[in-house]
Amino acid sequence: MLSKDGSGTHNTVQEAVNAAPENGNGKKFVIRIKAGVYEETVRIPLAKKNVVFLGDGIGKTVITGSSNVGRLGMTPYTMATVAVLADGFMASGLTIQNTAGPGAAQAVAFRSGSDLSVIENCEFLGNQDTLYAHSLRQLYKSCRIQGNVDFIFGNSASFFQDCQIFVAPRQVNPEKGEDNAVTAHGRTDPGQSTGFVFQNSLIDGTEEYLKLYHSNPKVHNTFLGRPWKEYSRTVFIQCKLGDLISPLGWKPWDDAGFALKTLYYGESGNTGSGSTTSQRVTWSTQIPAQHIDTYSVENFIQGD
Repeated sequence: MLSKDGSGTHNTVQEAVNAAPENGNGKKFVIRIKAGVYEETVRIPLAKKNVVFLGDGIGKTVITGSSNVGRLGMTPYTMATVAVLADGFMASGLTIQNTAGPGAAQAVAFRSGSDLSVIENCEFLGNQDTLYAHSLRQLYKSCRIQGNVDFIFGNSASFFQDCQIFVAPRQVNPEKGEDNAVTAHGRTDPGQSTGFVFQNSLIDGTEEYLKLYHSNPKVHNTFLGRPWKEYSRTVFIQCKLGDLISPLGWKPWDDAGFALKTLYYGESGNTGSGSTTSQRVTWSTQIPAQHIDTYSVENFIQGD
């Protein structure tokens, strides 16, 4: 256990991670993180399997940092406030954030390459590139994720179930308008079993962003995703899509039409004013009923 008042066995999250046994010994190593703001960079290396972060709740237990691409030598892979390589990571009841600000460009809050990881009742706050779901199989359950530019990205097989996804204002002076993309999946080969699945989740804007949007909808555009890599794959199933979602649904990566013939962007059974499909781009699809089971937790990430 760790605590800001010094009553725990460790003073920092990283100290507690360092105390975890190598390779997990087949058991979960639970780190109880009491309420407080922990200003630090946390790394869970490959050998520290089965680590569990158990906080006191969203907004109560907060791990925070501000590293961004503007700092010398920083890349999206190295700048995360919390980064996990070890398999079997779990977390519940905490906020992970990057406070670099809307003008700082890429600024990752959380990066994960943890296979069979489960994140539940957690919050991820940032702007551009908030959550880097880098690789392998990940489940996000009842989480809150906030950002604006490509703020859920990576080449993992990730399932987002019962989550709340919120777009925040992008620029320091956001009134002039912008194009936002919720996702930027990075599948590089059609043989990879990766992709993002959103099921029974809400896609909407923060209160501040919705005020901007409703004041001038024509200049504030939000898209479900755009293709970071050639075989980008993302689907939204039984989600509620707010009116901030562009009628086009999806955004090209560039003017040259990169990846539009090789990506897979699908929708099925969505509701809300942003779910109308009559003006969707021609390179997206409505998922056939017989293919919906492909995108279940059991089939897509082999979850039990």
